[in-house]
Amino acid sequence: MAFGKVVHGGHSQNRDPEFRSIKWLDWRPTDGVNCLIGAGDSGKSSILDAIDYCLGARRSLSISDSDFHNLEVENDISITLVLGRLNESLRNYEAYGDFLSGLRDDGGIEDEPGHGLETVLRLNLSVTGDLEPRWRLLSKRAQDRGIDRGLNWGDRLALSPTRLGDWAENNLAWRRGSVLNRLSEEKPDASKALSNAARDARKTFGDEAERQLGDALAIVNKAARELGVPVGAAAKALLDTHSVSVSGGTIALHNEMGVPLRGLGIGSTRLLIAGLQREVADKSSILLVDEVEHGLEPHRIMRLIGSLGAKTTPAPQQVFATSHSPIVLRELAHHQLLVLRKTTNGSHHPYAVPADAQGTLRAFPEAFLAPSVLLCEGATEVGFIRGFDQYCVRQGRTSIQAAGVAVIDCGGGHADRPYQRAKALLALGYRTAIFRDDDVRPSQALQIEVASLGGSTFTWYEGQDIETAIVFNVNDAILLQMVDYAISVHGSALIAAHISSASQGSDTLDNIRNILFSQQHTASPIQRNTIARACGGKNAWFKSVSHMEHVALNILAPNFNGISPALTIKINDLLGWAQTTYG
Repeated sequence: MAFGKVVHGGHSQNRDPEFRSIKWLDWRPTDGVNCLIGAGDSGKSSILDAIDYCLGARRSLSISDSDFHNLEVENDISITLVLGRLNESLRNYEAYGDFLSGLRDDGGIEDEPGHGLETVLRLNLSVTGDLEPRWRLLSKRAQDRGIDRGLNWGDRLALSPTRLGDWAENNLAWRRGSVLNRLSEEKPDASKALSNAARDARKTFGDEAERQLGDALAIVNKAARELGVPVGAAAKALLDTHSVSVSGGTIALHNEMGVPLRGLGIGSTRLLIAGLQREVADKSSILLVDEVEHGLEPHRIMRLIGSLGAKTTPAPQQVFATSHSPIVLRELAHHQLLVLRKTTNGSHHPYAVPADAQGTLRAFPEAFLAPSVLLCEGATEVGFIRGFDQYCVRQGRTSIQAAGVAVIDCGGGHADRPYQRAKALLALGYRTAIFRDDDVRPSQALQIEVASLGGSTFTWYEGQDIETAIVFNVNDAILLQMVDYAISVHGSALIAAHISSASQGSDTLDNIRNILFSQQHTASPIQRNTIARACGGKNAWFKSVSHMEHVALNILAPNFNGISPALTIKINDLLGWAQTTYG
């Protein structure tokens, strides 16, 4: 069973249906992994909740006024899921014949099934101001005939998605709707064991379980071994010591020492349940995973992604997930990721990441997790903006991180590279800017294209790199501090050699320091050019994040009055963009 299309809302009494922060969402997901990314509070988890609320096997629903968009309870919540890949039970004409519809290739719905159309059912959940949920199947011809019904309870149980969340440990017991109940046709019977004394009952039923639940336990142990989940030599089915009810939920998974597996850590629990869900994908093929990375180390995140079927073709199950982890973004393919955006008309839309953005995705996954992206030519530019930002925060201003800006190091080496990355990000709705030198310029056509897409560029005056821009626009006192910092990092011998080489032997480090220190003399343009050549290029006094960060934070920013207006304008423009909250 897989979704042909998910519609978050649907026309309801000529009003826009609304759910939490989402006023309208129309989305046709893929058969495999659908991982929603985007800024925090963009509605990603609400989409998973909408699927769970609409499709989950429940007779009641805990809904409050806060689930209505802007608390407007007069506007009904309406969630419609279009269900495709129908099994024989759901295609039963006697049960659902009046509600079967046709899905076109373009995602449109025809009221009647037909040739070239996929046969689908439309399941709707609506909630009015009285907070009472109503599940029903949608069909115009059924409505015209006055027929109103929902899915049979057995079909709801079969369709109900598995969810990895705060209560995922419930799936580690033989409870109604749990993944363990779907592993095999075996049904546990604890009545015999429970008739004995409580202490003996656990051991007695442990022996019985080997016969009653052998197939399911074999699958559990296989999945645990493959995923590296610690269960000892073999997991067992024993009576749960915390349970007092005589029911299927009384029986839960334990390790070889008899300790309930629900005591596993969050990550191990999620990993094991994901593996078990993979085993029952042919019976229940929908999995919901909020924050894929939650509770897992990097190597286990990668293992979980593999268990979800992200690397398998064809996809074994349909997964709806969210993530804020760069590791998840690196591991998933572009077509498995969707950037959730709020459009200009107030609706939400998941934008598919195009194939030509795969390289950017692998190189800079952090860029896809923030509303704004500053693409820096290299490490020097990263250190420069970070140093000034840290100083501004000390003065009580908003940090660029709080403003939602990801600062990305493009690695230098090619002037076009930041612009090529910017195109991919701008196409997905990210507010994007480039911070670069002007000594080597990108192609004019590429600059024009990025600007037309809304991208900004911050650079120095014509022909300047960052070192030249600084050296020629600060006073002697600032320049002396920069030279002395370079000496403290690299040693006076190396700095002296660079000065000698840059001046072709006509000047020395001691002479330049004396002039910068003197109040009777100032550094000449020739001497400033010597310093700029000595500290830039291949010599790289400050060409690292930490070195330029120190210069910006401890030398330039505290002495801003000693910087010429020509440079302060450039710096303030850059900071103004970076400290502006967006999205």
